[in-house]
Amino acid sequence: MEAGGDGRREAALGALAVLPDEVLCAVVDLLPPADIGRLACVSSVMYILCNEEPLWMSKCLSIGGPLEYKGSWKKTTLSRLGLYSGNDENWQKPRQFDGFSSLYLYRRWYRCFTSLSSFSFDDGHVERKDDLLLDQFRSQYDGKGPVLLTKLAETWPARTKWTLQQLTKDFGEVPFRISQRSSQKITMKLKDYVSYMELQHDEDPLYIFDDKFGESAPALLEDYSIPHLFQEDFFDILDYDQRPAFRWLIIGPERSGASWHVDPGLTSAWNTLLCGRKRWALYPPGRVPGGVMVHVNDEDGDVDIETPTSLQWWLDIYPHLPEHEKPLECTQLPGETIFVPSGWWHCVLNLETTVAVTQNFVNQSNFQHVCLDMAPGYRHKGVCRAGLLAVTGISVKDNENHPSVPMSGWNHPDMSRKEKRFKGSESLRTSNSINHCSAFEFSGVQESLENQKFSYDIGFLSQFLEKERDHYSSIWSPTNSLGQREAREWLRRLWVLKPELRELVWKGACLAINVDKWYSCLEEICACHSLPLPTENEKLPVGTGSNPVFIVSGNVIKIYAEGGLAYSVHGLGTELEFYDLLQKSGSPLINHVPEIIASGFLEYEDDIYRTVPWDGKGMPDVLVKHYPLEVSYANSCFPLGLWSKQRFGTSSSPDFSNRPIWPYMVTRKCKGDIFARVRDVLSKIDILPLASSLGVQMRNIHLLPLPHMEHVPKSGNSDVKEDDATVLPEWQQLVSTLNRRMKNVKKHLANSGSSVPQVLIEKAEGYLPPNMDFLIKFVKDDGDLVHPLPSWIHSDIMDDNILIEGITEPSSFSDSNGSYEADPEKMNAIHIIDFSDLSIGDPLCDIIPLHLDVFRGDTDLLWEFLRSYQLPLLRGESNTDIYKSVQNSKFSRASYRAMCYCMLHEDNVLAAIFSLWKELRAATSWEDIENFVWGELNRYQESCTP
Repeated sequence: MEAGGDGRREAALGALAVLPDEVLCAVVDLLPPADIGRLACVSSVMYILCNEEPLWMSKCLSIGGPLEYKGSWKKTTLSRLGLYSGNDENWQKPRQFDGFSSLYLYRRWYRCFTSLSSFSFDDGHVERKDDLLLDQFRSQYDGKGPVLLTKLAETWPARTKWTLQQLTKDFGEVPFRISQRSSQKITMKLKDYVSYMELQHDEDPLYIFDDKFGESAPALLEDYSIPHLFQEDFFDILDYDQRPAFRWLIIGPERSGASWHVDPGLTSAWNTLLCGRKRWALYPPGRVPGGVMVHVNDEDGDVDIETPTSLQWWLDIYPHLPEHEKPLECTQLPGETIFVPSGWWHCVLNLETTVAVTQNFVNQSNFQHVCLDMAPGYRHKGVCRAGLLAVTGISVKDNENHPSVPMSGWNHPDMSRKEKRFKGSESLRTSNSINHCSAFEFSGVQESLENQKFSYDIGFLSQFLEKERDHYSSIWSPTNSLGQREAREWLRRLWVLKPELRELVWKGACLAINVDKWYSCLEEICACHSLPLPTENEKLPVGTGSNPVFIVSGNVIKIYAEGGLAYSVHGLGTELEFYDLLQKSGSPLINHVPEIIASGFLEYEDDIYRTVPWDGKGMPDVLVKHYPLEVSYANSCFPLGLWSKQRFGTSSSPDFSNRPIWPYMVTRKCKGDIFARVRDVLSKIDILPLASSLGVQMRNIHLLPLPHMEHVPKSGNSDVKEDDATVLPEWQQLVSTLNRRMKNVKKHLANSGSSVPQVLIEKAEGYLPPNMDFLIKFVKDDGDLVHPLPSWIHSDIMDDNILIEGITEPSSFSDSNGSYEADPEKMNAIHIIDFSDLSIGDPLCDIIPLHLDVFRGDTDLLWEFLRSYQLPLLRGESNTDIYKSVQNSKFSRASYRAMCYCMLHEDNVLAAIFSLWKELRAATSWEDIENFVWGELNRYQESCTP
């Protein structure tokens, strides 16, 4: 960047003149609006940099929420902040300076004002067809290459109704979602957006890209229909609120568009243009476009694409590409529909104002690719998008094996020289590539790839899965098209409702959740315990939990996979100890939990599965032979039960490595319906009896005596700090864990995404107690300490772990269109299931998921539960003394304790709170949230005091 003739740049910037203008602009963009205003007063060049429209556009979009454009982005930003008055005459007098020039700023200005009227180019690289028969489409294009179809939308009402003028007339007051590079959700009324389009000169204009238009303007759905070639969509089997975003209304002015990307989850897409012209560029899977970088997180497989804007790419990169490296291209005209296959890179530039509709879908052609992309890990995700650039040390040859499409002489050059376009994630971005190891960690793949060409074939791509990773319970990428729970439900529904596709569904389930491995385990368990083998309908896991669960001939077979061997061993050990205690104590809860048929371990060794029964008592040989354990554990009746679980994870716990050993348990299938499946058809009156019966069952859980802890040294826990020394041994592990989280509470809350407002994060430390033992330690009037006792707690009392009766005509996977009918007089929580997360602690920790998930924040349901629960919220030898103590102290409030547990919970409980009560996002103190959400607990606590 050079200054003009009088050297204004150097004089105005001083020592900062050594920095290029793009760096200066990036630094200014980090400042808040008030500081930008002050900086503009420093010098003439700073005035210029601080008044750039792209800068103020960035500031404005970071605010989020409803948007109304005021003619310039600076005015719009300051207006939204309450700092601009439209009558201020100073806004009409921008300052002018001679003697300064900047190539960087000029290029941005050029992109803002360039016209694309003559920018249409089409050599017919993408074939145009009037229409196709379904068999033709599947054999020639589906999964193979793009195609333009000119007559699919001829009969749509949208062909004549979706003009800007008519849309504004019909939907001008409707807010639509705006697509822009901002973490905030932005909406504009259509009339305001049309006004913006007429006034704007942005280098990357806003455009409407709304996946909820069917909800905000449902009449639009009547104006078009899914073309006959694309009607097969496996996501249709999910309820609307379960399925990922799949349809979008798109409206954008000239110069706007979508930058380079691969459609989410490797789905395919069709896009129909109703007015205007769009220019498309496409590359086949694995062919990263010039100027684009792909980053894949090597922990969860999250894919991030770093790309210039669509207009930048067409102006700055496309002209310099050699002919053999240019993409497939076409100009889409009104009424035309383009099909984009799974995995294809594409970039779209609006040559004039356009209106379009698009939908993504999963069909037989791309189903396995979608399932593969769901699987945890990162190598396969990188290879799917960047080809063999993602593989270190492989010489990539011309891709002759890729399915051919008409390309007018376009071939595939050696891509190895472009390897650095594909970079690693956070820990690797300063190194050379995502594959920081020189060879793959699974046998034979490196050798088999030496002479291999990239192919989008599922057999080739699946080689890059991390074979040792447990696909069922490992962390999935946050950008997956479906979450783990929803994906399991999806596969199960497909298996049950589409039996003609079971061979394909099985292949997809093997890729996504390793169902073949778990089915082999299931067969061995059935053989060991003389259970019937699974029928065809019983081959896929049921439920949405983190462990594979099968229902076979009225038996529930659960294989513990979550958290690795050590975690799952303690899960089974604690559950078996709990059931034994129920029998010995004569608790009425025994009639409301599943009956255990068998339990034990599966060991995989020398390519053979071996079953070892175990009832939780004594140390099983299958563990002892691999892991020598402390003698003190072996002397216990349940050596891997509750107290061992409490110590699990500390330096003194057994060192279980990730061996191929899986605990399992077989129980009798309970009668009743899973509450999560039927809750949406139940009224509040229907659920009141359920809340009452849950109070009884939770009281039975919390009244159970704790097992003896003689074998656990009271001071042997290395995690217990000196500050925790006065805490009862039963509480030490929990208090230590909470104290550790409290020390990092700001980071913990910030990591909850956008759930917690920043003002509350800053006040978190002041709200929490100085030490978490304050929550369970009380001082009586005479000065003595009173320690309430902890309780067994379920820890996962959610709507999918409750079975209810009183429902007639249940139907598996039915929608909520009246298939279920409730009988309020018979409504009961007859069974509670899944005790693998059992722990000890404050019973309030069970009430939190009950209130937020089961009752969805309804205080009437919470009060009905508490009315039947009938226990004080902390149990000590003298409950009266506890509640007489320090009555004005916040530590004695049940609501305060509940709020602290929410803030420090390992799960994102606060996201549930702010989702249920969106108005709480405006709260300025934790006390406000505490009183609103948990105030009912204080009223109940007072009623329990004699």
